Order: sequence, then structure tokens, then C-alpha cells
Amino acid sequence: MRNWWYKNAIFYSLDVETFMDSDGDGIGDFQGLTSRLDYLSALGITCLWLLPFYPSPNRDNGYDVMDYYNIDPRLGTLGDFVEFMHQAGERGIRVMIDLVVNHTSNLHPWFQAARSDKNSKYHDYYVWVENPPQTQPEQINFPGEQESIWEYDEKAGAYYLHHFYKEQPDLNIANPEVQEEIRKIMGFWLQLGVSGFRIDAAPFLINPVGIPESPNLESFLREMREFLISRRGDAVLLAEANVPPEKIPVYFGNGDRCQILFNFLLNQHIFLALARQDSQALREGLKILPDIPQIGQWLNFVRHHDELTLDGLSKSEQEEIFQAFAPEKNMQIFGHGVRRRLPPMLAGDRRRIELTYSLLFSLPGTPLLRYGEEIGMGDDLSLPGRDSVRTVMQWSDAHNGGFSTASPDALAQPVIKEGEYGYKRVNVATQQRDRDSLINWMERVIGIRKQCPQFGWGKWQILETDSECVFAHCCDWEGKAALAVHNLSDKPCIARLQVQDYKYLFDLFSDSQYEPLDGDGDLSSIPLEAYGYRWLQVNRKG
Repeated sequence: MRNWWYKNAIFYSLDVETFMDSDGDGIGDFQGLTSRLDYLSALGITCLWLLPFYPSPNRDNGYDVMDYYNIDPRLGTLGDFVEFMHQAGERGIRVMIDLVVNHTSNLHPWFQAARSDKNSKYHDYYVWVENPPQTQPEQINFPGEQESIWEYDEKAGAYYLHHFYKEQPDLNIANPEVQEEIRKIMGFWLQLGVSGFRIDAAPFLINPVGIPESPNLESFLREMREFLISRRGDAVLLAEANVPPEKIPVYFGNGDRCQILFNFLLNQHIFLALARQDSQALREGLKILPDIPQIGQWLNFVRHHDELTLDGLSKSEQEEIFQAFAPEKNMQIFGHGVRRRLPPMLAGDRRRIELTYSLLFSLPGTPLLRYGEEIGMGDDLSLPGRDSVRTVMQWSDAHNGGFSTASPDALAQPVIKEGEYGYKRVNVATQQRDRDSLINWMERVIGIRKQCPQFGWGKWQILETDSECVFAHCCDWEGKAALAVHNLSDKPCIARLQVQDYKYLFDLFSDSQYEPLDGDGDLSSIPLEAYGYRWLQVNRKG
């Protein structure tokens, strides 16, 4: 078997500063994260994706980088990072990190040199113009928080390009010296043991907008991949590319660019299907995905550290999701996003929460969990912007949810104190003592998912049913097949599959104890509870 380890991995995303504080200063750190590796291993996690941990003024959650070759001193030292990498490896956990090279902080020494001296080589690390073109509405990433992609710098006497906040000047990726610097950054962290990189804002990395006379920057993805595998043959590139279906092949190439892409398109269609309690949107979401190279993989997710973006849907479809899951204006962001975690979106309905994660773990691709999803953490809508879904991890019902011994006002991000999702009610320690808790359900589903490589490796097909509320699909791999059936509605039903190719063997996983199917492997009639789900081991007939 090829060493495409990511095909059957369980990804887990976290921000070091909000995960575990080891020294009581209110900020999570690498020593704290290292102390929780046994927890992550027991949960079944096989790959961690770490959000930026570089030195930063933190005007954009660490995505405004000041030094690509170091650790934010609040989070520890390079020595702490190396020890963390060693301990993760001892537990069979790989580590991927964010590669944030579309832009830097405006406090980065490169930018400070660039604005101070036009003859400095660093001046050409950025994109400058004296008379900027008019910014078009579609170029604005943060409507309401951003008016232009050009900002005047008095010291330089020119405007610089920034596709994101004005404190984040874009790097000139067309400059060969910048490309060489990116390779050095990759080489540095690969030497310290990481298994790959999440390319932040990948479309802007290769988008020539604003860069005069730029070459074809799409080829740089291939050059990054070539460098990656020359240093570590099993390392991967994961692209954050929320783009239309016709642009997705740019990122996979012929299997010679990125190996993994976030499945933004399917994610949006999942929520549309949940809002409608109808499988049609989910079926459409799968059907519009282009064919990808065999080496390629989708990374499926429910929620992550940013908003739930709905920009791939029509305005009316966005409104359906808003009405169902984010009806108040302060639950929405940027005009097409939802700034909530899943449990409050689903009104805490355990049946719907399980159904959604059952879909996540069985849909074709690799699943990603965001820290706290395993215990059903909520959000804090009193916090600004995306911070609503970035509160600290809730470990116990102790002070600050067991995250830190510091005073609450010293925390990197607040802890949720009150209400249904406060740390007194929702935390790891309490749930680990409860056999029926969400965290124990998560451990089970992860364990079963690892035993079903068909979902990650297999060839998939949607199965026809006679119920609009039922979504059924099957994945075949190396002579074995797994079939999953989900009832998206609030009423029990009988799923009648219009399939002749498979015969039933036994149930793998389900929302309740169902009777084995009757008949000689017959799949034509499958009972499901309201919001019910069943994973079945099946065989091809003959």
C-alpha cells in the first residue's frame, strides 16, 4: 500500500494558546499541549493541525507573522516544540502546521526594511504602487471591516497590497527570492519533524491580482510539492481553497500539487441539507465535486476556527441556513457566514449532533475535528467576530475550566462560564465519567471509522432511495464495502434502497440497537429512527 497515511487519518485542529496552560500565565503553551497528548491519543487522533504559533502581534489570531523561524515566546521555546514533536511521535500522532506565506505582519523585519529603503532587497518582497487601481467589491474578504486592498505607507511614499487586513501586507510571490524564502521556511520545520503544511489562503498565494507582470504562479504549488517530497517523502500539502468546482483542479494538479483540500463545497451543502431535512442538497454537494487524482483527498469538517462560510450557495439558500441555525444578526458575519459552533446551532439536540458527526466520519474523505467538538463546546456571541468560536478548552469544572490557574481576565481568550455550554456543565472530566456522554460516543465513532478504511480510500457512490429525507452512500475498497444510511428528518422512516449490487452482512455503528436486517442480505428495507444513522458492512453480490 502506498504511504498515503492521510487517507485514513483522524485530524484534530487546535490553537496552542487556547488548549492548555502549563505555567499559570493564562496562555496555552507547548508544555501544556504536550501534557495532553495522552488524552488526544486515547481519543483516537492521528494527526494534529496546529494554528500559527509564530511570534506575532496577534492582530489576526497569529496569522500576522513576525518571524517564520521561531515560536511565540508566550507559547514556549523551540526546545519545547522539539520535545512536543518527540512525544507526539512516540504516540503515533503526526503534526501539520500552518504555512502563512501569502502575507506577513507589518511589523515583520522584512516589511520594516522594505518601507525604509527602496533599494533594499526586501522592498521587492512586497507589492508597491504609487497609484493603486480601484478595489472591486469581490476583492474584499472582510466586508464591513475592510474598504480597500491597498494601503498608503507614508515612510515608503507608496501603497502596498493587502488582500486581508491592512496590518498584513501581501508578499510578492512572483519574486524568486520570496519563493526561495518560502522553501527555506518549509525546510526548517520539516527538519524539526512536521508531516506537512496547511497552506493558508491558498488562492491568494497563486492569485496574480495586484502583482504586475506576474508569471503563472500556479506552477509554484508544484515547486512547493517537489521541494516537500525531496525533504520528506510522506509529507503533505493541505490547501485552504474555498473556490468553485471548476477551479479545484488547480490545487490538485495531476496529483503533483497539493494532496489534500478542505471540502468547503460539501460542508456548505451538508448544512443546507440539515436545514431542509432533505438529502437532495447533500447529494448535489457530492455530485458537483470534480474527479480528483488518486493521490488526492478531501478533508471534511463540520466547523473550524473561522466562520461557517456559505458563499458557495445562493442568497436564498444562505437565508435558509440563517433561519434554521443563525436567525439573529449577531450570529452572522461578513454577510455570508455563521459564527457559531455546532451544538448551539442545533439547539443542543444530541440526536442531530450525532447525525451530523456520523455524516462527517462516513462521507468520502478524511474527517477533521476542531478542539472541543468532542465534548460539544458552545460559543460566546458576546465576543467580537470569529472569537466567538475560539474560547479556551474546557477540561473540568475547576477554575477556568481547568485550562489555567490564572485570573480569568488574564486568559488568552475567555472561558465560557455561564449557561448550557458553561464549563461547569460541559467539560472533559465530567463526560469521561459518563458512559453515555458525547466524548465517549466520539471515541467509539473514531474507533469504528479507523476500522472502515473504505470511507477514506474507497470508490464511492450515492445510492437511490424512495425517501427524500434519507441519504445513503457506499464506499468500495479492496473487495470490501461499507454502506452508510442517514435519516435527516425528525420522524422515523423505513429507508428503501434501490440497490441490487450489495448484500447486507452486519451493522457496524448506529444511533440505537436495531434488529439485524431480515432476509438473505436484503437491503431494500432499513428502519431508521428520527435523525437515525446506520453504518453497514456489505459485500458485492457474486
